[in-house]
Amino acid sequence: MQSSKIGVQIVSSGILSDDTLMLGESHLKKWQIPQGQTVRLKFGAFRGDVKVIPVQRYDGMRISQALASRLGLHAPCTLRMRYRRGARELVLGPLVGVLISRDYPHHPDRPFGAITGFCRELVDAAKLLGGAVYVLTPAMLGSSVSRLDAWVWADGWRRVKAPAPDVVNNRLTTRKLENKTSVQHFFREVKSRFGTQVFNEKFLDKSEVFNALRKQPALGRFLPESHSFTGFPMLQAMCSRYATVFLKPVRGSLGKGIIRIVRLPSGGYAAHHATTLGTKRQQFPTLQKLYASLSGRLRSGRYLIQQGLHLIESQGRPIDFRALVQKNGSGQWIVTSIVARIAGSQHFVSNIARGGTLSTVREAIAKSNLAAGRQDAPARLRSAALQIAAGVDAQIPAHFGELGIDLALDTNGRVWLLEVNSKPSKNDNTPLSATGIRPSVRVMLRYARYLAGL
Repeated sequence: MQSSKIGVQIVSSGILSDDTLMLGESHLKKWQIPQGQTVRLKFGAFRGDVKVIPVQRYDGMRISQALASRLGLHAPCTLRMRYRRGARELVLGPLVGVLISRDYPHHPDRPFGAITGFCRELVDAAKLLGGAVYVLTPAMLGSSVSRLDAWVWADGWRRVKAPAPDVVNNRLTTRKLENKTSVQHFFREVKSRFGTQVFNEKFLDKSEVFNALRKQPALGRFLPESHSFTGFPMLQAMCSRYATVFLKPVRGSLGKGIIRIVRLPSGGYAAHHATTLGTKRQQFPTLQKLYASLSGRLRSGRYLIQQGLHLIESQGRPIDFRALVQKNGSGQWIVTSIVARIAGSQHFVSNIARGGTLSTVREAIAKSNLAAGRQDAPARLRSAALQIAAGVDAQIPAHFGELGIDLALDTNGRVWLLEVNSKPSKNDNTPLSATGIRPSVRVMLRYARYLAGL
């Protein structure tokens, strides 16, 4: 049976004891909840025995301030509810924890920096769809995982104590934070003790993704030739096969550190470096001299070497596409949004942080030099994004609920995979709805409901 959406009011503990809750009579009849008898209340990691008192001509739930405090609720809210008769368990939720990198308590208007708006959108979506959301950081994690320090919205952000959540959305922005002992301990404990679902639980690196997807032959057509870079012989081999190759940091983002190597018609090679101010170009008479110039940088980190592609362009500016792919309320992958990104005039990467601009897919394709397949190109991009998401799910042992998938079209209309990002930006440039809640935020909350069985 589907869950019910129910408004929850908080009343004085003098009116209602904390082992009792009041519930609209229609809900008791629908769910066949025994009146005046003890049932088990579940909310995230919280478990407690309560008696349910029916209220005529009332459609909501009332709980005492003392019980609300134990649940981490400090303002009226809307939750989903279901009753498991066999277990005599009344389940409320979903309780969603958003794990972010840091907070700024002295900035009440933006306590979570650039992600504050997203966190508030999730709170608003929970009010609309049913659920409760709180925010926490690695610095707030202590020895106890059953009761956590958390930020909740109650006419402003405030810190409270709350149970461990049903679902954790991992929004940590660095591997260093994600790999902290306290964070990994938190993930292990809430999963094993409370059945908490943690999604987007790890970063992906480029080599990991391409090596995993190669295991599925059907996905091979989307993969440019790519290898973990091992030294000059590999560079020489790739440059003999392709006029252009790319060297990409395995753990890079926003186009940082990408090097494009081009074989020149007049002989020699050029290296193009992506910088914030534009493309820095260096020319070398031989590949050996180019490698000698780069070898210090290449030894300082892991790189992927990749076949260069003849991407479609608009006025000489390369175009690629970012698909936001999410799991929906049935646990199935869907494409929530897909946008075209056109590189800045002085750049060969399309990231917005590098001067790129956004466009609709159809508008970008219409203005491009795509030779064939213009009409069905958007559908083929969407299909590729879904297949790649399913491939990541099947081949990489981690739980993902959303992925940012960067795709490209070459001038013959073939779809290529550029990158998969397990921490897609929350400024995903999808339009706001009339309620000010982006579709991507609604989908995320519906997926949390699915994970929590609500």
